[in-house]
Amino acid sequence: MIQEEITEQVKEVIQEDVWGVIKKFLDFEIFHLGPDKDPIVLTVGLLLFVVFVLFVTSIFLKFTRKLVTRKLPEEDKVKFVSVFSFAKYFVYIIIVLITLDSIGFNITAIFAASAALLVGVGLALQTLIQDIISGIFIFIDQSVHVGDIIELDGKIGRVEEIKLRTTRAVTIDNKVLVIPNHKYLTSTLYNWTQNGSITRESVEIGVAYGSDVNLVKQLLIKIAKDNDKILKTPEPLVLFTSFGDSSLNFKLIFTMNDSFQAGIPKSEIRFEIDRLFKEHKINIPFPQREVTILKPKQ
Repeated sequence: MIQEEITEQVKEVIQEDVWGVIKKFLDFEIFHLGPDKDPIVLTVGLLLFVVFVLFVTSIFLKFTRKLVTRKLPEEDKVKFVSVFSFAKYFVYIIIVLITLDSIGFNITAIFAASAALLVGVGLALQTLIQDIISGIFIFIDQSVHVGDIIELDGKIGRVEEIKLRTTRAVTIDNKVLVIPNHKYLTSTLYNWTQNGSITRESVEIGVAYGSDVNLVKQLLIKIAKDNDKILKTPEPLVLFTSFGDSSLNFKLIFTMNDSFQAGIPKSEIRFEIDRLFKEHKINIPFPQREVTILKPKQ
């Protein structure tokens, strides 16, 4: 009987010692900042609790993402995941601050100590934040899609990938064009294919005064119809645009299914215009000026 009592007492002592060691470990201060009256103290237990909360939050966010994207189309799914990846960091920050505040951690002291640092970081990341916000707007209003042909600041490219911060496009020269997303808010964007891949293109030409304008029209229509890169419907159109200083000006308007490659058929059309106009003796004039020299009076 006495032996059993001694054994129980030993167990209680061991349990108390183990719990004491654990408690001492959890109360161990990793760092201690600020005045003694209102310090910022980070202990091992507090750190482990924050890590546990972040772990639970991470599982919840993954479950939410899978639940929302389960029935979304592939294109919308990619957009949602990009925005969600950005938003989840704000969720983590808010959860950490709420957790620390709920267990008595001095959040106000942290903000006071890091106010100047946060202002500096905010100024340094101003452009980055603009890019990210612009990327979110692109995903929401769908002004640009993968495959669209866009013109921005005089540069033309086919959109290959839209990310949260940048858009990657490929030019006709097969050069990669990386566009910061804030450019969409600060510059005028031309989306050539938002209404479809079919676009209208044109080639302008001037002929000498006295030329047969009806023949010019017939030749231009024939050139457009004979080019296999130009659509037959709607039919090419010729406009007599103006009486210029040195020429009668015309515009040949035609429709294409791939405006990204418009430079090639335009070049072919100009070659053919030069050939046929020479064949039919239609002159393409160069600017001319008449200069009158007046003799001074004697």
